[in-house]
Amino acid sequence: MPLALLALAVGAFGIGTTEFVMMGLLPDVADDLHVSIPTAGHLVSAYALGVVIGAPLLAALTARMSRRQVLIGLMALFVVGNALSALAPGYDSLLAARFVSGLPHGAFFGVGAVVATGMVPPERKARSVSLMFLGLTVANIAGVPVATLMGQHLGWRATFLAVSAIGVAAIASLALLVPRSPAPAGGHAPHAPAAGLRGELAALRSVPVWLALLTTVAGFGALFAAYSYVTPMLTDAAGYAESSVTLLLALFGVGATAGNLLGGRLADHSLRGTLFGGLTSLAVVLVLFPVLMRAEWSAALAVALLGMAAFLTGSPLQLMVMEKASTAPSLASSANQAAFNLANAGGAWVGGLTLAAGFAVTSPALAGAALAVLGLAVAAVAYAVDRRGTATAQPGRVVAGHVPQTSEALRH
Repeated sequence: MPLALLALAVGAFGIGTTEFVMMGLLPDVADDLHVSIPTAGHLVSAYALGVVIGAPLLAALTARMSRRQVLIGLMALFVVGNALSALAPGYDSLLAARFVSGLPHGAFFGVGAVVATGMVPPERKARSVSLMFLGLTVANIAGVPVATLMGQHLGWRATFLAVSAIGVAAIASLALLVPRSPAPAGGHAPHAPAAGLRGELAALRSVPVWLALLTTVAGFGALFAAYSYVTPMLTDAAGYAESSVTLLLALFGVGATAGNLLGGRLADHSLRGTLFGGLTSLAVVLVLFPVLMRAEWSAALAVALLGMAAFLTGSPLQLMVMEKASTAPSLASSANQAAFNLANAGGAWVGGLTLAAGFAVTSPALAGAALAVLGLAVAAVAYAVDRRGTATAQPGRVVAGHVPQTSEALRH
């Protein structure tokens, strides 16, 4: 695999750290800025809003730029946002800085996925995406716990300065490792301009692209319906002490890392099969969650399995969106990152509805299972649309929203 994937993983590690560390620092930030915990929680929402707005907007605005330059520019914006967070004099300025920090998130992963797949042969595309996402999952194992401890002992501002330093390291890595020269045979030049704004927007008129995005929202909404409430499940249902939760959440990161790597490898053999298998596994794990949460050992296993099952689908979902928008993948790929964040908010909302209705503390997992089944249904509809498009397409001709079946596409 090209060393340039390491540079993308470094950027993903920094982004993953800054996205999730605020959750661990909320009490410290709230105390320092003299606001309530719920008010400080808006800092998490501000970041997510930045992702949702920035992903399609920045991808569209940079559509004709060199993708290498875009990645470096996005990481520079990331550094600025986190430096502003560290220097924020008050709550309002920190809220704005967190929004700025979120802006490059989706576009970086979106454009980075296009660059990653362009540097490898077709049979390794999903694996290349999973290696970039590896930085995100490792951030949950190492980056977030270390950054949280740093914030607790040195102050939360030190955490964001450290994250800014990671961003600087990512910029240096991108400049050094992402080549200016064309990619190997079978790939595309990582620095090549995209199809332009009109071409990128045209890709979003494709029904298969929207079905892939909806699969992402439902599939990862299933994860966040349960994961958003995993702490009370572990303490109230499984009987763990609150001090043990951080270590258990690291188990989620371990499972997510394993699932991400496995999903990338399997998707290179069967993209569609890996997606269906991952969503089915996620639904099964979530259905079993209430039972697994009855004992400490099985609850720990459930957390790891949740991460593995959910991230089995990460690379397949990203690659599927890109393949359905194959002529102009950057905007669609970035929009998929916005879909991940919509899944975060929507899944947490759906899971919260079950608790508000008075059901058991493990009930959000069952709501998540329903969302996973919905994701499977949408994926099945997308498969049927693809089959119909294949049957009606004339040889050598591209039908709107469909790429004619080549030997590579048949593996899907």
